Amino acid sequence: MPRPTVAQLAYGSATVVLSTIAMLLLSQTSSGPGVGVIAMSAVILGLFVALSVPKPKQTPAPEADAASEQAREREPVHETAGP
Repeated sequence: MPRPTVAQLAYGSATVVLSTIAMLLLSQTSSGPGVGVIAMSAVILGLFVALSVPKPKQTPAPEADAASEQAREREPVHETAGP
């Protein structure tokens, strides 16, 4: 399983905190079950936001390109005899 990026963690955490505060202020609830429902919905919303952040594209390292070129140069060339 790939690790989350810094952007995913930041956006997800900010979403959880801000949506929890907003929902608590808007609903004006003070009961335990009400706060629990709001907290769980904020966590679910934060997960959706974190998973929707696009991941950076992986680019091959220049060392890997150079190594693969050297390996290709060392491979023997197999020629087939023509008819």
